[in-house]
Amino acid sequence: MSHLILLFLLFLAPAFADKESQKTNHNFSSDNVSHKRLKRDWIWNQMHIKEEIDTPLPHHVGKITSSVRNSNAKYIIEGEYANTIFKVEETSGDVYAFERLDREKKAEYELTALIIDRRNNRSLERPSKFIIKVYDINDNAPVFVQKVFNGSVPEMSPVGTSVTKVTAVDADDPTVSGHATVTYQVIKGDEYFTIDDSG
Repeated sequence: MSHLILLFLLFLAPAFADKESQKTNHNFSSDNVSHKRLKRDWIWNQMHIKEEIDTPLPHHVGKITSSVRNSNAKYIIEGEYANTIFKVEETSGDVYAFERLDREKKAEYELTALIIDRRNNRSLERPSKFIIKVYDINDNAPVFVQKVFNGSVPEMSPVGTSVTKVTAVDADDPTVSGHATVTYQVIKGDEYFTIDDSG
């Protein structure tokens, strides 16, 4: 009889082991799934807006989006000029500018995006910083750095003798082709004097 019980136990041992293994694998798989569910990501492209847009305000800047799925989620922005110049639509994440922007005054704004549960104001995602860049338009004329430039030249000097140097600057973005390029022209006295692009 004891031999039969021993044989019976030996027969069932692999089955129990296999069942425990499946249970362990199932738990491990569940942990992986729940871990994946906890992973959150902010999703957006870099935000930018042209300066001096003359269409009616507000102007759409971009969209902050989180992968959080919660019917009570609410988007918030914080930082310099948040909720004054820039506001976010709390359910869609669309960001708007409520003023016309001037790149020459400020070229970029750093803000922080948050998504919270509107029932208890608890954060559903770690805050994330983002930058709104203001794109340049060629809206500034060059100006001379001083009102009068004095020059002199000895009489009978050969053609091509340097008389003086003038300098003008343009406040537009020098990284945008042609926006801050300065060229010079003599409009009175050009029968005697010429000027090159360096002034």
